[in-house]
Amino acid sequence: MIRNLLFDLGGVIMDIKKDNCVEAFRQLGLPDTSAFFGDYGQKGPFAQIEEGMITVDEFHAYVKALIPAPATDAEIDAAFMKFLIGIPVERLRELQRLRAAGYGIYLLSNTNPIMWHAKIAEEFRKDGLQIGDYFDGIVTSFEAKALKPKARIFEYAISHLGIDPAETLFLDDSQANLDGAAALGFQTALVPDGAEFADILRKRLG
Repeated sequence: MIRNLLFDLGGVIMDIKKDNCVEAFRQLGLPDTSAFFGDYGQKGPFAQIEEGMITVDEFHAYVKALIPAPATDAEIDAAFMKFLIGIPVERLRELQRLRAAGYGIYLLSNTNPIMWHAKIAEEFRKDGLQIGDYFDGIVTSFEAKALKPKARIFEYAISHLGIDPAETLFLDDSQANLDGAAALGFQTALVPDGAEFADILRKRLG
């Protein structure tokens, strides 16, 4: 029985486009920009800030050291947030419907404090609510100090959220992340590029 729905953010709830971010950093002068951004994860300081291993100030300093031309903190943040496109309001309302139907609704995201406290928070406010109004619990990688698909972040989620993985369906756009969750007993569902999680859940939940 599925009692809980555990959502990834980027690629499931929020639309993203890595290439926009890569191009923005290329314009700032970051060399070999694409080397820092994988299909489902970042590298270097971009991964370190998502894993909570460095602070925002340290991240800015690391990136400035990589860029030959001067760049401000605001310019770096603006380039980083080009990764995010936005959340259609209908997806926000679908989360509310699922919660009203009695499911525990949770979020598990590889993200960073720069995006989390700015663009992500802003997108969740667009229908008049706050991000916490949509979820019974939230786990971010920078707070858990672990990244999907590592077992540690799923163990943290089980403990922090108080959920039984056997009763929890985890939705993600990365098969590697789903495999990591399945190894700890979660039920899983892939949300392919261009798919809507609502359609997948209607088929899965009936």
